[in-house]
Amino acid sequence: MQLQPNARHGRSSRIGAALATLVAGSALTLPVLAAPSMEIYGFAQADYIQDFNRVNPDWVSTLRPSKIAAPAGIYGSDGQAIISVKQSRFGVKGTAPVEGGEEITYKFDFDLYGVGSNAGQTTFRLQNMYGEWRGLLVGQTDTNWMDASIFPNTIDYWGPSGMVYIRTPQLRWTVPTSMDKFSIAIESPNTDIDLGQAREIDPGLAANIQSDNKMPDFTARYRAERGWGHVQLAGILRYLGWDTANTAGNNPSGHVTGWGLNLTSNIKSVGDDMIHLGVVYGNGIASYMNDGGVDIAPQCQVVGNSCVAGTVKAIAVPLLGITAYYDHYWQDGFSTAFGYSETRIDNQSGQQGGAFHSGQYASVNLLWKPAKSIMMGAEGLWGRLTNNDGQWGKDARIQFSVQYKFSSK
Repeated sequence: MQLQPNARHGRSSRIGAALATLVAGSALTLPVLAAPSMEIYGFAQADYIQDFNRVNPDWVSTLRPSKIAAPAGIYGSDGQAIISVKQSRFGVKGTAPVEGGEEITYKFDFDLYGVGSNAGQTTFRLQNMYGEWRGLLVGQTDTNWMDASIFPNTIDYWGPSGMVYIRTPQLRWTVPTSMDKFSIAIESPNTDIDLGQAREIDPGLAANIQSDNKMPDFTARYRAERGWGHVQLAGILRYLGWDTANTAGNNPSGHVTGWGLNLTSNIKSVGDDMIHLGVVYGNGIASYMNDGGVDIAPQCQVVGNSCVAGTVKAIAVPLLGITAYYDHYWQDGFSTAFGYSETRIDNQSGQQGGAFHSGQYASVNLLWKPAKSIMMGAEGLWGRLTNNDGQWGKDARIQFSVQYKFSSK
């Protein structure tokens, strides 16, 4: 006796065979996605700093010239010992596949250096949070008009004062090219206002003046990579606005235009040595600088060290920043970085005596990497703050650091 196959099972087999034939004949194409990737990375770092002078207590874990005591003694007696883990970092990065064989790249990381209302604290501070697809980046990362690659091989957290250095929310598009790179972006605006002596004319009114950000900041960057190194030119255009809360029409109000150009370069030297150079100039760009200055300040007719009412106007403050560093790599994992940086602004007549005028920064170190994931070394640092009235202060310190990197890869 011959058994008959189950009718339902037979019909399913025929349908499956037909589908297999269609797929094999390319009548049906299914999307193929690449495997996603993710890396967990970071480092644990401890810094012992022996400070020979004094800085603002909220900023003892790094050397920012604008935070130096000027004149000496305003923050207490000289000589402080600091141990910090604020530089330690944790993050994830990787790729997420999309149809068509393309990928979204992403990065999220944070360190522990509190700023703003958290200044002086060891707390979470967002560094990067972005995704990028087809050259379109959205999220927070380095501003489009900075050049992070000129940051020298130093261990001080804040680093050279005279360079553009900030991470900010943005939408950026990078034009795909084979060698050079061009990118444009709109970025989160932030206007730093110094009311200066205008406070003395009408303290109540001055207390309500605030930034008025009606437009984003516009940035563009062109970078040329060559065998000898690279050169980059970047620019920014800003709408620097202000208005007054709780007044008729929110007046006084207004705006000035800010702009800046940032020219940077890395030049290869002997072996793996590298020269880092940068010069930045503009009006109303202090918010983007690594340290020092304000975007807007008052200009006025001064009589008896005070502004005359009715003569006050807002000015986008001119600023110049320079950076020059040299990274030298010895044998057996040793390296040295040394150099100088400065931020200098053109103070306006309506600013007070204690307003920032210039910040100088210099350092030299000796670092040792006994393995790729281990770094330890010492760094000598010097800084000087000069105020608008000529008052000045300096700071000298030695920093000893140990860093252990980790990665899931």
